Amino acid sequence: MDRSVNIITDLDGSKIALINDIRFKSRKGVDWNEVERYLKEYIGEYFEISETSEKIYIGSDFPDEFSHSNDTKGLKGGNMRAKANITPAIVELIQIASEKSKYPDY
Repeated sequence: MDRSVNIITDLDGSKIALINDIRFKSRKGVDWNEVERYLKEYIGEYFEISETSEKIYIGSDFPDEFSHSNDTKGLKGGNMRAKANITPAIVELIQIASEKSKYPDY
């Protein structure tokens, strides 16, 4: 995978994923099927959260849920492109995740 992502630390000590390549620049919209195809490359992989050493498994439902959820369908403009353009940084975002919360499974 061709990714250009760096993890940097801000003045407060928080880690930030800096994404250097913008894949989805269209003004008309995002091809969510293309986003889904990109995310399918991660299926079956495990990634570790640095803070807790917890392993995160990327299942086969992740690409479809990320690309075609009701929340995604409601996005417009910059928010839509921002969500699409974080796909190259999924691994780094998992690694720097912090402040784990638990929610009931409905």
